[in-house]
Amino acid sequence: MTSVPLVSIAVPVLNEADNIDALYDRLRGLGVLMEGRCDLEFIFTDNHSNDATWEKLNELSIRDPRIRAIRFSKNVGFQRSILANYIHARGDAVMQIDADLQDPPELLAEFFELWRKGYKVVYGIRRGRRESAFINAFRRFGYWFIDFVSEHPIPRNVGDFRLIDRAVVDALLKFKSASPYLRGMIAGIGFNQIGVPYDRDARVAGTSKFGVARLIKLGLTAIFNHSAVPLRIASMIGAAMLVMSAVGALYFVVLRLLSPELPQGLASIHVLVLFGIGLQSFLLGIIGEYLLRIYLILRSEPVALVEESINFTTSELKL
Repeated sequence: MTSVPLVSIAVPVLNEADNIDALYDRLRGLGVLMEGRCDLEFIFTDNHSNDATWEKLNELSIRDPRIRAIRFSKNVGFQRSILANYIHARGDAVMQIDADLQDPPELLAEFFELWRKGYKVVYGIRRGRRESAFINAFRRFGYWFIDFVSEHPIPRNVGDFRLIDRAVVDALLKFKSASPYLRGMIAGIGFNQIGVPYDRDARVAGTSKFGVARLIKLGLTAIFNHSAVPLRIASMIGAAMLVMSAVGALYFVVLRLLSPELPQGLASIHVLVLFGIGLQSFLLGIIGEYLLRIYLILRSEPVALVEESINFTTSELKL
């Protein structure tokens, strides 16, 4: 008799105590739905929540041994938390889902069938989402811009709701990135990939951890990790400034020769000097962002430090 595959459901959590019970009910129902087709395990990574999230996970793990969890010593960020989930998942495939239930766990059934047909990555495409018009427009622009400047195509309107094959997990773990942007990394790996459109629900409880500031930070991470466009722009601006400077210098020399009585342009000189200093600082900042990423990779910090774990042996903890 052929054994059924194991699918790991990976869930990063941060102060999601109000959502844990509803999430577990849906995951338990998902287990019933997928019975006979696959076995499930539920991997939680707690980003050092300061509410009752960890206590609730402890309670649920007593009732359901499929729940396995690790708690970090500090908040290491959403993307690192997902990566830690992938590192510790044992499944033949891993499905990533948020704890706020905006992404329906039941869609695993469709993801699973596409995976069985040979697709190594199955991701959800957000057809609609219940957010303000401003945030929706901001997100759409961000997805477009990241895809536009990236060195390889990155699907638009796609978050971290996906199912990936074990081969993709193993490939991801070969990369070294202090600030991973997993959507871009997975898109750049290749393999057969397909998207499934769906409508995103409203958050069940609690508040979103991603405001505009964090969205911008994540977007900048995506750009600096997956695009050399900023460096090329810096080079082009520098070249353009040199040409403008040469033309300007020639113009003023000719002007002085033709009209030697013209007064000294003290104000214009100050403006040009300040502009040049500001421009150079901006371009150095771009270069510094890339150098910082190289430095962090060379420093080789662990993805996260584990403070506590549930249903893990010491040898299974890989961080």
